[in-house]
Amino acid sequence: MAHELTSPSMSDSASSCATPARSGWWRDAVIYQVYVRSFADSDGDGIGDLRGVRERLPHIAGLGADAVWLTPFYASPQADGGYDVADYRAVDPVFGDLADADDLVRAAHGLGLKVIVDIVPNHTSDRHPWFLQALAGVGRDRYVFRPGRGPGGAEPPNDWESVFGGPAWTRVADGSWYLHLFAPEQPDLDWRNPEVRAEFDSVLRFWLDLGVDGFRIDVAHGMVKAEGLPDIGHGQQAKLIGTQRLPFFDQDGVHEIHRGWRRLLESYGPDRIGVAEAWAPTPERLARYVRPDELHQAFNFQFLNCPWDAAALRSVVDESLRATASVGAPTTWVLSNHDVVRHPTRYGSAERGRAAALLMLALPGSAYVYQGEELGLPEVVDLPDEVRQDPAFLRGDGQDGLRDGCRVPLPWTPEGPSYGFGPGGSWLPQPAQWPALSVAAQSADPGSVLTLYRRALRLRREHPALGAGDAVEWLDGLPEGVLAFRRRPARGDGGEGGDILVTLNTTAGELALPLTGSPLLSSAPAAPVLPSPAAEFGDGAAHAHNVRVPADSCVWWAI
Repeated sequence: MAHELTSPSMSDSASSCATPARSGWWRDAVIYQVYVRSFADSDGDGIGDLRGVRERLPHIAGLGADAVWLTPFYASPQADGGYDVADYRAVDPVFGDLADADDLVRAAHGLGLKVIVDIVPNHTSDRHPWFLQALAGVGRDRYVFRPGRGPGGAEPPNDWESVFGGPAWTRVADGSWYLHLFAPEQPDLDWRNPEVRAEFDSVLRFWLDLGVDGFRIDVAHGMVKAEGLPDIGHGQQAKLIGTQRLPFFDQDGVHEIHRGWRRLLESYGPDRIGVAEAWAPTPERLARYVRPDELHQAFNFQFLNCPWDAAALRSVVDESLRATASVGAPTTWVLSNHDVVRHPTRYGSAERGRAAALLMLALPGSAYVYQGEELGLPEVVDLPDEVRQDPAFLRGDGQDGLRDGCRVPLPWTPEGPSYGFGPGGSWLPQPAQWPALSVAAQSADPGSVLTLYRRALRLRREHPALGAGDAVEWLDGLPEGVLAFRRRPARGDGGEGGDILVTLNTTAGELALPLTGSPLLSSAPAAPVLPSPAAEFGDGAAHAHNVRVPADSCVWWAI
């Protein structure tokens, strides 16, 4: 259950539509990820679409988000959920058409929501006109083609493996091989070719002219490969979200591309942004993507991959803040997305999922919320093999092929053939227990996860110590398994509203902690405040108490 321990004046469903535009909005924004295929279906074919997203935008605005990020809706054979793009300037008919995209952007802006769209520059679909021409021997230098090794060139050019499993090379009819770091249907582009760079500049301008506010750049670390395409040697399989040092990821040459895109974005004004989906071996390497002349944000996968452990969480927070501060950029925080097991399942319980959400939303910088996260949806781990569509699963030699479990369509109502997802069924089966987790059911429950997110995002927007703010101030001397940090209002806010203290108990037992302040929001029922001998944290200006903090919980306190 979620319990707010004060009575703010603003209603839970207050929309952000009246929020005025502000420069640098992305530095402390809450950005809501929509996996279009699974968000809302308007026409009953069982697949989410752009009109469905537009009709459900008030939910996102009412949640308190600042922006919406849409996964690919471009024309595509859908070999990898739309990340195999055949036409970057067209909407796939399964999702609608360009008029639907235009309507969505205008409706979002009317609700005060920015719109970020996916761009997929590392590879195209094998049905893209360029690749079809390359197979015919025309413009082959737009892609990474190489002769094979061994007798008759029958072996791949090197030992690289696909992230989805198996060799990263496929042989074509004339005996040469093309590179695909993902599925064979996703041939890698060669970014040394000026024609490739010019084409993507044109694609970005097309969508900026339509009115989008920025781009999430898929595999932003992968467009440049090491010179000579050297062998890796026997080692660990490349991971979808990993930190290995590899000759095809995080090469220095990608930064020249991102600097060019930053200049392009700024030609449209100061508030169009680029977000890197970049995997880097260290926070310091990741920070290179958000230097002042590069992109605005980069996903913090170190935080997403962190276990449910107080010491590990503190270390990742410190390293992340230190790395981004070194280049003057905000840190981003993310717990779930369309490629990983949902965090309540990953952490082992719904209680930990709620606590992790409050921790994330209290940290300085920007936060990403994956659709259904605000409902506390667990990973669906029992999908029948015959309904799965993850290419890693279909290839049979990938890491685990379980990404479909986080992509099951959302429940909006307790009834209907797909619990309000659409007038028909859904492309992946929904669990029988999901009616109780639907938006409608949780909206009526003051103790629901949805209520917790709405209250947390409202407080985050209203309280000057949350959002961007200053760095965290850790409190020491606490029991093992407990984290506590202080957030102060950002300089220039005048200090009104006081400070916020955040406590996280990662242990399996309730603990009594001495602290100062009044509880604002808890991920679990909060115990009564019990008087104790004086104890002080920080400046010790207020009276201190012992409070019982439940197991696997996070609490925000006003001090």
